[in-house]
Amino acid sequence: MDPPEFEIAPGVFVGGNHPVFIIAEIGQNHQGSYLEATRLVQTAAECGVHCVAFHRSDVESRFTQKDLNRIYENEQSFGATYGDHMRALEIFDENLINLKRFAEELGLIFTATGMDKPSIDFLQQIGVPFFKIDSADAANLPFLWYVSRYNKPLVISTGMTNEEDLSRAYHEIKSATNIAMLQCTSSVPVPSCSVNLNVMQAYKNLYPRAVIGYSDGGNKVVESVAAVSIGAKIIEGRITFDHCLKGSDHASSLDESELRYFVQSIKKVEEAMGNKKKEIQVCECDSYDEETKTIVATGSIARGTCISEEHMAIKISTRKGYEPLCFDDLLAAERKFEYNLFLIIFSSLVDSFLQQTTLKSEAVRRFRRSSLHNELPFCSIVALSKAAASASDN
Repeated sequence: MDPPEFEIAPGVFVGGNHPVFIIAEIGQNHQGSYLEATRLVQTAAECGVHCVAFHRSDVESRFTQKDLNRIYENEQSFGATYGDHMRALEIFDENLINLKRFAEELGLIFTATGMDKPSIDFLQQIGVPFFKIDSADAANLPFLWYVSRYNKPLVISTGMTNEEDLSRAYHEIKSATNIAMLQCTSSVPVPSCSVNLNVMQAYKNLYPRAVIGYSDGGNKVVESVAAVSIGAKIIEGRITFDHCLKGSDHASSLDESELRYFVQSIKKVEEAMGNKKKEIQVCECDSYDEETKTIVATGSIARGTCISEEHMAIKISTRKGYEPLCFDDLLAAERKFEYNLFLIIFSSLVDSFLQQTTLKSEAVRRFRRSSLHNELPFCSIVALSKAAASASDN
């Protein structure tokens, strides 16, 4: 079965044999500043990502009133209560619309993670091409049913879930035909032993209609590159300008230089993956000419000789003949047929023969250039002997 693929935005496909789709998650690392948000979008575009993703919340719909009212005084806080803190990190809807326009002018796809139903409605209204689903909602069936009714692609981060819950959610949203499942570990930082990239291999079997990817939540370039090497077709990394900025996500995000390296590394390993067919590469041609071995004659071979192992050797030769794999085949062939083999002793003898023929084959032309009287590529000896036989018959 062909690997799944779908159109994630107009004219842009993910999965299958398409390039890895790279998302720069800005989230709320703009700290509520429209100017900082535009700078992050600009940086993402310059670093070569395909998409930028924000967060959008209606805090009254997302949190209980008790949680909104709780005191939230710490070094990461933007408000006295948790509600004040979360509201301070939101960007006004008008500015989100402007950010979408700005990103698209830079050639980027714009989307956002809708954290609640009103946010999904708003994102649908402004025309995002696909919805990102936060790990907290990966197994939230009522929410997934609600989102699925818009018939847009869903890119689902799968942190804080187990296989049983995730599989049930996957099978419950059958109406969503275009789904991507991103392996994710929701922790800051993420220990390497908890990244668990092999989960993606299981996802391929568990969720056959889904494109598989990886959402990096911990500034882990190596893990993201490794994810690509085992088949991730969507990679997401969170970005910032400074790891020391206030806010819990900045320390685990990629700064500008890291993001650039992140993108370059993904594209490099993707190119290095190549295809599944083993072939001699163009860049190997010089090495092939200089280092590979060929079947050569160990000495002069008289007409009518039945070829045996003692007549052939395997040696490095810049003039290529039969490959060593053909050794047994040549023995079998020579026992059945007697070639009129020339006494290859001096090049002058060969030139004398060539002057009497009109043969123009590449094998014959190689002999014209040769000054060897011994250890000539065996295919050339056979080709010349056949040419000699043909000439003598005429």
